[in-house]
Amino acid sequence: MSGPVANNIFRSSGVIAAAAGGLSWQPVVTASTLSASAGNGYWINTTSNACTITLPSSATAGDQIIFVDYARTWGTNAIIIDSNGLNYQGEPDTFIVDYDTSGQAVNLVYSGATIGWTPSSDIVNALEPVQPPTQKGIFGFGNANGSNTGVTNLVSSSGVVASDVSAVGTARSNIGASTFGGDRAIFAFGDSNVSNIVANTGVVQSNVTQVGSAKTSPVGCPFGGDKAIFSNTTGSNTTNLVSNQGVIASDTTGVGTQRAAMGGAGFGASNSNGIWAYGQGGYNISNIISTVGIVSTDITGVGTARYNLAGTMFGGDQGIFGYGYASDQYSGTNKVSNTGVVASDTSGVGTARNFLAASTYGGDKGLFGYGNGNKSMTNLVSNTGVVSADVTGVGTGRFELAGAGYSTSA
Repeated sequence: MSGPVANNIFRSSGVIAAAAGGLSWQPVVTASTLSASAGNGYWINTTSNACTITLPSSATAGDQIIFVDYARTWGTNAIIIDSNGLNYQGEPDTFIVDYDTSGQAVNLVYSGATIGWTPSSDIVNALEPVQPPTQKGIFGFGNANGSNTGVTNLVSSSGVVASDVSAVGTARSNIGASTFGGDRAIFAFGDSNVSNIVANTGVVQSNVTQVGSAKTSPVGCPFGGDKAIFSNTTGSNTTNLVSNQGVIASDTTGVGTQRAAMGGAGFGASNSNGIWAYGQGGYNISNIISTVGIVSTDITGVGTARYNLAGTMFGGDQGIFGYGYASDQYSGTNKVSNTGVVASDTSGVGTARNFLAASTYGGDKGLFGYGNGNKSMTNLVSNTGVVSADVTGVGTGRFELAGAGYSTSA
């Protein structure tokens, strides 16, 4: 980009500027971090490294900051904006904002608390905020040696399952779970019609009495980046949406074939969509959940029809279904593309079993855990969808449990 520096308006000619109104241009920044101040312009040179820029923790409407790609290298090493507790284009700073196009210049103006910092420039391609992925997971509830339990087991960002955490809420099995709100999880339904929210610290909260029909063996899926849905099931052809605050809505009439014991997973960037598939009764079909929570009609499936399986996300935007019961215990898997297409069978790894659960971890990986016969083993799923051999588990071996991701902090 060329042209004289004249003032602090980005003109249609592509001329940048600086200065009038008191904007002060700073020396070229080459460090990997920068704490920016209002009223300044910064040349950001990312030739050698990316740069995380922390905006001021307080601002007044009209405050302005400008960042310019000094060496046209943001396409290789991006800048990452940390809005430091203030909103950015109307989104809270739990979202990631980066600029990764070479030659970009970003003119930020603070508009007030509601919208916060807003880029205003004719030469900026402002990227949509991206929900950071969940880093940890949790397995909870289930049937252990013929008795329901409420214990939970946290999963670290490296896929290590922790020992039992004492039960909170009603012990139950045949339960569903999902991530919601970007960094929390919810267990719901099962043998008792209650739910339990999991905070972003992994603490399970006390019972919330549910609305809508009781459901046994439902499946939960994230959708829309921060919401969730629970499926229909045997005896209840209804679904229930979950808000980004964890409030479960009343029944919505079900779409597609009514069935229980499916697998469910998120797919698409930031859990934009959900999918559930297979199910009790020998079904080999799937249903996609749109970004606004609308369930599609049946899609003819591929792979082995089965039930009592589990599903999770991997790779940041894909899903995987695994294990279950066909004519016998099953260990195969089926990947789900980032457009919701279910692939043919991949040969199983690890112990064949059903009534298991799955969760995400580490931002782009998943794991299957526990299962019939009171098993406590897990199988890690890499960010390319490769399932590992059995990992000896910890905690109470059980089945008919559920799992979900939580926390955006490793």
